[in-house]
Amino acid sequence: MKPFHETSTKLPDPLKDLNGGPIGHFNRSVIKIALSISACYPQTEIQKCIIHQIRNSIRYVSYKDVKKVTADLKPIYKAATEEAAQLEMDRFEETWGEKYPLIVRSWRQNWDELTTFFKYPPELRKLIYTTNMIESYHRQLRIVTKGKSIFPTDESLLKMLYLSTMDVLRK
Repeated sequence: MKPFHETSTKLPDPLKDLNGGPIGHFNRSVIKIALSISACYPQTEIQKCIIHQIRNSIRYVSYKDVKKVTADLKPIYKAATEEAAQLEMDRFEETWGEKYPLIVRSWRQNWDELTTFFKYPPELRKLIYTTNMIESYHRQLRIVTKGKSIFPTDESLLKMLYLSTMDVLRK
């Protein structure tokens, strides 16, 4: 794969088939960012947020099936190993694949990026498979920096972010 450059106006070749699919502009941007990072840092491991994948999946589900589908997805990401998760994915496909093929296709297409967290100890997995904690932290930093349009020095910005981080950790 050719390295992807930020200034490029075209999507990299692997993304061409996604243009007509059920994937949003936001997701294409995330894919472009992931490709950019991987081009610069080839050993990078990408983990997509499981919570966002579930939310995306239930968009295709009838209201009466939402609880059942989410309950059947849970054993996939709560599995002890990637192999066990694969078995749970197969079970999910047997149960729901005919009724909701887009869900199965989405999970299968994103499998490598959805299962990266299995390489880490169970204590770290929840921190890795969901970005909610990270998003909350970023929101706190944006609140602090939003009111200031410029900082006198880079050091003053770093001090502000450090103090904000300490404040977040106290909460």
